[in-house]
Amino acid sequence: MLKWLAIVLTLLIALLQFRLWLGEGGILELREVRARVDVLEAENKPLRDRNARLAAEVVDLKTGLDAIEERARSDIGMVRTDEQFFWVPGVAVDASGLQINAGLVGLPAPGGEARP
Repeated sequence: MLKWLAIVLTLLIALLQFRLWLGEGGILELREVRARVDVLEAENKPLRDRNARLAAEVVDLKTGLDAIEERARSDIGMVRTDEQFFWVPGVAVDASGLQINAGLVGLPAPGGEARP
């Protein structure tokens, strides 16, 4: 009788170990899930870094005038009234920025008429 009980208990332990290692939700599946998580984390890292840079830029634009001026200079070619603009031949310039700035300082826009 004791021999049969030992055999049954041994088989039960073996069955439980099988489910633990190879069954659904077992150790092997846990390893696969962790590997997928690592891959997704690696894919998301550049996106998180980009979001952090954009968030810092938003805060800078909300709080400081330097960032706004820098953006205006690079995007629309802003020139202040106390500055002089020098055109360098061979460098491409966006014409819309020139027209806007020429109108602000009262000069005729390139290829257009002066604003009143």
